[in-house]
Amino acid sequence: MKVAFVGKGGSGKTTLTALFARHLAERGLPVIAIDADINQQLGVALGLDEDAAARLPAMGEHLDLIKDHLRGSNPRIASAAAMLKTTPPGRGSRLIRVAEDNPISERLERVVDGVRLMVTGPFAESDLGVACYHSKTGAVELYLNHLLDGAGEYVVVDMTAGADSFASGLFTRFDLTVLVAEPTRQGVAVHRQYTDYARDFGVAVRVLGNKVADDEDAAFLADRVGPALLTSLAPSPFVRALERGRHRPFSELEPATRAALDQLLAEVDATPKDWPRFSRQTVEFHVRSAQAWGNAQMGFDLTTQIDPEFVLDPIPA
Repeated sequence: MKVAFVGKGGSGKTTLTALFARHLAERGLPVIAIDADINQQLGVALGLDEDAAARLPAMGEHLDLIKDHLRGSNPRIASAAAMLKTTPPGRGSRLIRVAEDNPISERLERVVDGVRLMVTGPFAESDLGVACYHSKTGAVELYLNHLLDGAGEYVVVDMTAGADSFASGLFTRFDLTVLVAEPTRQGVAVHRQYTDYARDFGVAVRVLGNKVADDEDAAFLADRVGPALLTSLAPSPFVRALERGRHRPFSELEPATRAALDQLLAEVDATPKDWPRFSRQTVEFHVRSAQAWGNAQMGFDLTTQIDPEFVLDPIPA
């Protein structure tokens, strides 16, 4: 299953992405965590010190490696340079699995507390005024376009904060989107905005309340969010220590927080996989990108990269 964590800045989105990834790893489940947030704090939230996190290899700086591997022998794609972030797989493309070793994982993954971590890379000084951060998150979109995740396999992505999560087709690449919301007017306003954006694309959005201190907070969220509210987390000493840079053994996580993560995992597992939608939207957003700017940039019709005979679907592990 592919799970996105979204929310406004300061909601605890990155912390909860890390907690959920560690929760999966503690259970022995294969999990890849990807930091696609412009602030790049997921590695630190998982337990790396800041210097180690800053040295992680960036997906955005290895697009050629990613493209060349995924292109495989697909005859519709002449070269890695001809691929966009939206390029769909076809016959001859290399499809990747969560629990496998491949050139992408060997170069870009680092194991942190049982979690296989990849990062898009920070928005560098050289990017200021001349580049868009989505040029980096495009590596994630391309990666997910070619991913066949099976039962009991998970990819969790810490998305960039706010409505920027919807600035590219990346938001459609997930089975479930988890909106982390505080019990505030701003928190529930973000929920309304996200659900409005997601509605026309069949994107499943559930709300995970955070920093819910008392019954009044819980009632506020329940009233404003309604049935989209999955569960809520109370302020946690374990999480507070984590946010202050003190990483304690995951076994010390409070039972109430662990129960909320169990509930989230059950919701993720109960979400139906919709491969036809995933495949259809992969093609849809590639056509959009080709017509909006890709064809003019590349000098040829990029929709010819679409293989009408190819169907993305799970294969036996």
